[in-house]
Amino acid sequence: MFSLQTIFGKGDKFYSLLEASADAARQSTRALIAMLSQKSSAPSLDEFRLARRREKEVMNQISQALVNTFVTALEREDIEALSGALYRIPKTVEKFAERYAMFSAQLMDVDYASRAVLLEKAAEIIVAMVAQLRRGMKLEEMKALNDRMQAIESEADRLLLDLYKATFTDPKDVGQVLLRKDLFELLEKAIDRCRDAGNVIYAIVLKNS
Repeated sequence: MFSLQTIFGKGDKFYSLLEASADAARQSTRALIAMLSQKSSAPSLDEFRLARRREKEVMNQISQALVNTFVTALEREDIEALSGALYRIPKTVEKFAERYAMFSAQLMDVDYASRAVLLEKAAEIIVAMVAQLRRGMKLEEMKALNDRMQAIESEADRLLLDLYKATFTDPKDVGQVLLRKDLFELLEKAIDRCRDAGNVIYAIVLKNS
């Protein structure tokens, strides 16, 4: 005897796919911490490409599952929005890593690593928020996680502003200033991508609570 869930497809498969997507985003931030901590003049980009490839594969699986599945755990537009928001995290991290790798020998004196730690913390919160979706729409718990995310973003903004000040008050050639400014902004953007994903998750919970 077949249940309706068997006939229409398991809607909860999307929780697993979204969790895999969040984990791929987290892996990209961990790879960034490792790269920045090594301070190598020729860092490898393999881990970043692997994380984004994995993220893209999961995103494609989600898109295909939305076509093939009659019953979904969440509203289809919410699944699509969250999948897109998660995909943009490793995409932005990889962009930072590519720029950094090109000019790493000129950037040894810049402490990006301590700022990138905040990015990893933000990604950890995203993993926790996505995992929480499977357990039910618990508004208070999700709000607490989202508040932590907002606090991390505020702290990151403050620390990145310190880097801006150090860059523009310590005379360097224009090319160096622009390079460092570009990397500051990409790191800030990556943290913002985590915030955006958190906002999507929180909006889903508000809608369903």
